[in-house]
Amino acid sequence: MNIDKGFCMKKLIVANWKMNGSVQLAKELVRDIINGLSVLPDVLGKCEFIICPANLYMYIVRHSSATTPYITLGAQDCAAEENGAHTGDTSASMLKDSACRYVIVGHSERRIDRGETSAVIKAKAQAAHNSGMKIILCVGETLHDRQSGHAENIVRTQLLESVPETANVKNTVIAYEPVWSIGSGLVPELAEIRGMHAMIAQELEKKGWPAAEIRVLYGGSVKADNAKPILNMHEVHGALIGGASMDAAAFIAIAQTVETV
Repeated sequence: MNIDKGFCMKKLIVANWKMNGSVQLAKELVRDIINGLSVLPDVLGKCEFIICPANLYMYIVRHSSATTPYITLGAQDCAAEENGAHTGDTSASMLKDSACRYVIVGHSERRIDRGETSAVIKAKAQAAHNSGMKIILCVGETLHDRQSGHAENIVRTQLLESVPETANVKNTVIAYEPVWSIGSGLVPELAEIRGMHAMIAQELEKKGWPAAEIRVLYGGSVKADNAKPILNMHEVHGALIGGASMDAAAFIAIAQTVETV
């Protein structure tokens, strides 16, 4: 893969709060993240930050981050439909209207717990793009897939079947999250992460994406004590962080492990 190593791209550090929080916790957490980052110009020079709270707490992040360039608001999911009789769903245009710039689609917890197929995820990604939002598209294999030697084929299939025709390096970020690593404390070997990220980039290159501008994040039990070798790989362009993002100091500590961009 031909990558221009002269191209400089900040690492993207994404907080996925999942179905956690309260009004008070959300206020304190985003305040502490903003205050913590405000005294770390070196980190801000190397990293961009996105916070994806539960929809109910988006207004808190939006209000708290309105006067700072450090934080971008994201969502954890969106509907494939634009509007209509879809009780309980939130459309991409509603999220965009609420100042969201990014939305996560295809997270394994939705693929598995909600039975979302790659076709459904592709439709959601398309809806997000149609609304002018950027997507963070998740792909990842199960432990069975990994142990049976099918990990790359599974991830490749998810990627190719989930990426909409409207996707490009400007509106799409890929997040590789091995299902067996999420919340387990288990992390793949560095060579496995590097290989999977390289494969994903190669597949996107085949679609005509400029190699130097492709962003592929890693997610799955990312913590300050394991982040440094992962985030400083040339093939890894940031992290999608779950549990550790619910603690401001732990979240910022992960970003502080980034040495170069």
